[in-house]
Amino acid sequence: MRSRLATRSARLVLAAAVVTALAATTACGPEDPSETGAAAPSAASSSTGDGKGETPSGDSASASESTSAGTSKSGGSTSGGKGDSAAGDKSGYGQSCGTNDLDFTVTWEAQPISHYLVTAKAKSGITCYLDINTPSVSFGSGADGVASPVGQGGEDPIKLSGSSVAYAGINVKTTEGEGGKQFENVIIATSEDDPNPAEVELPDAPTVDKPIVTNWSTKRDEVIPRIV
Repeated sequence: MRSRLATRSARLVLAAAVVTALAATTACGPEDPSETGAAAPSAASSSTGDGKGETPSGDSASASESTSAGTSKSGGSTSGGKGDSAAGDKSGYGQSCGTNDLDFTVTWEAQPISHYLVTAKAKSGITCYLDINTPSVSFGSGADGVASPVGQGGEDPIKLSGSSVAYAGINVKTTEGEGGKQFENVIIATSEDDPNPAEVELPDAPTVDKPIVTNWSTKRDEVIPRIV
């Protein structure tokens, strides 16, 4: 009986010693950080800060790479798109023909009625549309040298590209007698308000008086100017 009591007492003493040791350890834990002042918050802050530092840093780098890649890709795509578009736009496809988009030649046609034939052709690499049906034609700077449209021929719009051409006919003198002025050049534009009219040399120096001009057409026989 005494032996059992001694054993039990020894166990109780041991348990008490363990509890005391644990209490001492627990009590010591918080005391060390508190002795350094902000050690415990600092550790928490550092942990939080480190966590934040690592995560945003990783995110930032990732985002930076992603943005950089996106920008580069977008830029490349945009640039490529512009390049493709520019390659397409370089030809001026779908745009109205300005006078400076075209090359003009003027030849003398004796049959069936004598007149001057204007041939318009798109410059190399240009594709455009003659969406104003009648060219602006004049001789000199005076109002009396402006050719009146007679409404013959006409296709609207006419696409010019490569070897395709458009024609217009000019009758420089529609009056009887010897009146009029001589001109060596004719001024041609795709519209009255075109800022870059072309001055084209004539095959000779005809006498001009009340000139007339036809519409543009892809058929030569439709642009023989006649007074209706």
